[in-house]
Amino acid sequence: MKIIIKDNQAGFVKKNGLFVKMITAGAYHFSKTLGYEVQIEEMIGEVKYSEIPYQILQKDETFQKSTVHMVIPDGYAGFLYVDDNLRCVASRREYIFWNVFEKHSLKLVSMEGPVIGAEVTRQMLSMVPVGMYKTAAIGDGECGLLYYNNILQRQLAKGIYCFWNYNTEVKVKIFDMKQQKLDIVGQEILTKDKIGIRMNMVCMYRISNVEEFVEKIANLKEQLYSCVQLVLREQTGNYKLDEILESKEQISRTVFESLKNKEKDFCVEILEVGIKDIILPGEIRDIMNTVLVAEKTAQANVISRREEVASTRSLLNTAKLMEDNKTLYKLKELEYLERICDKVGEISVNGNGGLIEQLGKLMKTG
Repeated sequence: MKIIIKDNQAGFVKKNGLFVKMITAGAYHFSKTLGYEVQIEEMIGEVKYSEIPYQILQKDETFQKSTVHMVIPDGYAGFLYVDDNLRCVASRREYIFWNVFEKHSLKLVSMEGPVIGAEVTRQMLSMVPVGMYKTAAIGDGECGLLYYNNILQRQLAKGIYCFWNYNTEVKVKIFDMKQQKLDIVGQEILTKDKIGIRMNMVCMYRISNVEEFVEKIANLKEQLYSCVQLVLREQTGNYKLDEILESKEQISRTVFESLKNKEKDFCVEILEVGIKDIILPGEIRDIMNTVLVAEKTAQANVISRREEVASTRSLLNTAKLMEDNKTLYKLKELEYLERICDKVGEISVNGNGGLIEQLGKLMKTG
């Protein structure tokens, strides 16, 4: 039989089922009666002819020059390149490629160390199966703690970190280091004068020592809430209701100072503490409103009497001036006459005396 191998082809020659050699472009004659057969394959991509083990094929010099054999060792990730362009990540342990019309190459990256290094580009990582690695993103105002096999390694600052998921269990715990708010609402407190009130308070804080915090504290907000609650009760229980209403700022400062002494126990920094609201019982609120109305009414009466006294004093001074000064008295008369004329629609006078004189008599008789 005549066999023609094209320029982009290769032929695997077997005799009685045993591999003889690989042939390239050209015309060949083989006798079927002698047990020859030829398998033809295009020399591009992977070598697809797999009936013959590689250990036998590699002994053929022509085959060896035309192909490249790639093996990915344990503990490595393999990245396959074609003509220096990244094609894919290796999904098998062994590959055989034709290396005639395309240049195939392999880049090996060790996965023994947990950290994925800078040699692995973003494009390479995008081709790696998700199960082979994990990422941790540390945002603004956050801090990460890195653990290998549950053993703390170091703190992680802001950034994106990638780790191989191979022979080391990697865990990253992320903590918010920004200022946080804790609301303590509806605290029922009995004052020194035995009046039950409710108070709302706010506490501003942030984590100060994250490594110590993770070892010592669980449920931070719950524990801090209880601490603020106890300190608030302890401090306000020593005051009467009037003193609490008048000294909110002072009580807030006292509570703040007490919490500052305890902040190391919680691995936090207390930034600010303040009383937001004081809620009185209904009957006490009514009494307070009544007292307030009475106080304001009394203040209004005092102001009114003060104004009356000032007005009387002014009239007395005016009367003394008019008694000592006839001209001023006449001017005052004219002022009142002007006011009367503004109010009266029609005035009748007789022929006796002047108009001003008659109006003056009218005022005197009136």
